[in-house]
Amino acid sequence: MAIYTFIKKDLGLIRKTELSSNKQMLFGAVMGSFVGFYDGFFGPGAGNFLVLGFVLLFGFEFLAASAYSKFINCVSNIGALYVFILQGNYLLEIALLMAACNVAGSLLGTRLAFKKGNGFVRILFLVIVTLLILRYAYDIFWKSA
Repeated sequence: MAIYTFIKKDLGLIRKTELSSNKQMLFGAVMGSFVGFYDGFFGPGAGNFLVLGFVLLFGFEFLAASAYSKFINCVSNIGALYVFILQGNYLLEIALLMAACNVAGSLLGTRLAFKKGNGFVRILFLVIVTLLILRYAYDIFWKSA
């Protein structure tokens, strides 16, 4: 993801394509299946796959792709929250703190994204993907050693 986004300098800066509804349904089903499996199995980074999928498959700008991925992530998290609450597997104090920080981060991120535009969102996307790669590399090569 990171290498491709670094190489394609104009990726996600302007809206690229209009797809037929059949292609939208097909691409959406493939992307949803892949990201849904990844999110359920691994979790962290699923939003980045959604952003990249919206940019590459649907031709969205980074700003729109980020907005759609946030919505999908939110719905996915509500579903997971529902399951955990039904099972009694949650810590209320931590859940409330996480929810408050999530709302604060969403408000700040939305303001910054609208103020700074697609270029800023693209750079932030690259930074986050790079940090995730470094974190996974640390977990695999150094932490387990």
